[in-house]
Amino acid sequence: MSSSTPPDDQGLDLFERDDSAPAPRRAPRRRWPKRLLITLLAVVVVVVAAGVIYALSIERSITGNLKHSDNLPPDTPTAAGQSPRPEKPSNDKSLNFVLMGSDSRDPNNMQDNGRSDTLMILHLDADRKNAYIVSFPRDMYVPIPGHGKSKINAAYSWGGPQLAVSTLEQLTGTRMDHVAQVNFEGFINLTDTLGGVTVTNKYAFKSHGYDYPKGKITLQGEKALWFVRERHHLPNGDLDRSANQRKVVQAIMAKGLSSSTISNPLKFNSFVSGVAKDVTVDNGLTSSEIRNVALSLRLSPSNIEQIQAPVSGFANVSGVGSIDVVDQAKMKELAKDLRKDNLDAYVKKYPKG
Repeated sequence: MSSSTPPDDQGLDLFERDDSAPAPRRAPRRRWPKRLLITLLAVVVVVVAAGVIYALSIERSITGNLKHSDNLPPDTPTAAGQSPRPEKPSNDKSLNFVLMGSDSRDPNNMQDNGRSDTLMILHLDADRKNAYIVSFPRDMYVPIPGHGKSKINAAYSWGGPQLAVSTLEQLTGTRMDHVAQVNFEGFINLTDTLGGVTVTNKYAFKSHGYDYPKGKITLQGEKALWFVRERHHLPNGDLDRSANQRKVVQAIMAKGLSSSTISNPLKFNSFVSGVAKDVTVDNGLTSSEIRNVALSLRLSPSNIEQIQAPVSGFANVSGVGSIDVVDQAKMKELAKDLRKDNLDAYVKKYPKG
């Protein structure tokens, strides 16, 4: 009985090995998810470590350079005519910093107070999304505790930072939380560290060999210094000078806290070091408090507003000289909104300050 040969792909035992066929390839084990996870974890560790080192470096820059002083007034009145300091509600999370610069040419001479060449309140609202720079022209005629009425800058000359703070607290009815004194050399260093700051100049003028055209100008070093000092060549004198001071402080804050500065560890650390070296703060403003405030900030440069303490006109007072007359009605509004952490309402009502 004849039989036919089956085709090559038929008649094979299911369990018979066919050596002529290539062995099936085993799919390679996928290891990339594990490798990727390890890589990501390594990156996270490096980033966290770098962040910790960065934070520690900044904190060392602060603690190693910042000077402290008892420059807030005591809670108990110490001079005739002084009232107790305003109380601050426990639920009020806003912060008020007094910023002042002395016109003393020797910041190391504690007997030479000079006069407060710059006097401002930096108000941080409770949610830290907005900051307000309120400047007080040096010739504002106000009550100075224990001394009667005079120009506001005389308070610093007569009683240093403590009396200057007391004067602001009495004028606004608001408690000041912290004080920062900046000397002029420090001011110059900040603009140098940041590579200059840009402001919009309202009036063209010249001062001490520097030309300040109208419009956007970049200021640095001595040129920045004379921009904020000049008042004689400005149409509104002290008021224009105060406006220029606010502009430069705002520009320094904006550039110092900008992403381009913060993302550059060397530049930001240099900025922080520069601030710390040339600033004296109250004893309550510890390094940990500074860190907490810095971490709480949610503001951007566009959220920094400028406010001019209200002036209604000018006058001359015997024995005092030329003064800026306080607009009492607007001053009450400013004080109320400052006290209630509602300066946004004041800015909206008086957009020109």
